[in-house]
Amino acid sequence: MGSQYSKRYSEELKRDAIALARSSDKTITEVARDLGVSPESLRGWVKRDRIDRGGGTSGELTSTEREELKRLRRQNTE
Repeated sequence: MGSQYSKRYSEELKRDAIALARSSDKTITEVARDLGVSPESLRGWVKRDRIDRGGGTSGELTSTEREELKRLRRQNTE
């Protein structure tokens, strides 16, 4: 059974992992194993990066839009 605490990775590590996953002939699972991160985490980072670059479907929010939505919801609650 996994840990109840999630690991926090630096933005630099995430950026480098995404670049490696995009440029490598290896699968995401293989790249994740080489880097010591979970394949699910790397898969999520790559997906988020694709959406942020405009490659998502019409219903998916970019990271900037998600942050704005969180800010507006917080402001609305106040």
